[in-house]
Amino acid sequence: MRRQVITGGVIVVISVASAAAYNIVQGRWFNAATSRSATQVETSASSKSDGQAEGPRAAAVGAGWPESGGTSEPASSAPQSATVAQAGARPLQAAPQAATPPAAAKPAIACANPNAMGVSRVVEIDTGGGPGFGSQHFKTYDFLRDHEVALTFDDGPWPSNTQAVLKALADQCLRATFFPIGKHATYHPEILKQVAAAGHTIGSHTWSHADLQAVMKKGGQDAAIEEIEKGASAVRMMAGAPTAPFFRFPDLRHPPEMLTYLGGRNIASFSTDIDSFDFKIKKPEELTRSLIGKLNKLGKGIILMHDFQKGTATALPQILGELQKNGFKVVHMVPKGTLSTLPQYDEAVLKENKLPTMSENKPTDSVVRTIGGQ
Repeated sequence: MRRQVITGGVIVVISVASAAAYNIVQGRWFNAATSRSATQVETSASSKSDGQAEGPRAAAVGAGWPESGGTSEPASSAPQSATVAQAGARPLQAAPQAATPPAAAKPAIACANPNAMGVSRVVEIDTGGGPGFGSQHFKTYDFLRDHEVALTFDDGPWPSNTQAVLKALADQCLRATFFPIGKHATYHPEILKQVAAAGHTIGSHTWSHADLQAVMKKGGQDAAIEEIEKGASAVRMMAGAPTAPFFRFPDLRHPPEMLTYLGGRNIASFSTDIDSFDFKIKKPEELTRSLIGKLNKLGKGIILMHDFQKGTATALPQILGELQKNGFKVVHMVPKGTLSTLPQYDEAVLKENKLPTMSENKPTDSVVRTIGGQ
């Protein structure tokens, strides 16, 4: 094992066993606790060139996280090429949490496409202090290389559309980051569970997709905090799995007070580099042409799409095909730790989501099934 440490600086490079499907490199990552600049830890145990796609064997980390409030250091299995970039290494404002034992390895999700794009890199985000990503609003942390993209989807989960997005991603052995709306998560928890089971990263996108600047003008900071926290609680509860301390503001409107609040909660804020405007562009062909045109001009970026939109769900296979044709590689973003929700907002979601006679929230097909006819 070769290890190189540059003291007195902000970069630490170490060569260790690489990440495998659903697992990230085992061991502790180094933090520059007194610096706001990005700390990078690169791992490679493969003869492949840095960033080269592993095809169907490449999978992102997203499963095997500890329960809410913990930190994770999942175990690795078969060698694979990956790069882990820790961003936002500022002094933590919350009390440090004890490390948990390595999580058990989980099997890769099978991919039948031998020519799949696969995940080129997995980047781990240190959300301490609430860093911001996406050049439209935040320009501090630019971790993507030329011809790299990170796929993100907002406003789900939603019937048919989210499942179509999941299928398109699975067909290309890709992993993305989802920012669900809290209410939508309570409407369709079974779909959100499918997102989690497929190994995607799950952040949050408020309780009701309210414009937080308008919420603050009407109800003050407490009302805006409630939108953020109830959304996070609902997504965590409905996913039935650990979620990421990743947040995206509705309409990308960022009240400074809420950015400060998220920083205190160690939650990263995500803007975008390329907005697909898929809520306006409804025709799949036009959406694909517009998005690829923007991407070819910029050369890389975090892409904002919506799994709520039918046009996006229809266009995604074509979009992914054009990404591959134009030489783009997909990077999967995962968190260093998991989101800790707040009990009072967990309780608020439960009260709002349940009638007194309801015992639990089960998938419809486990409660109602066809026993006759077609």
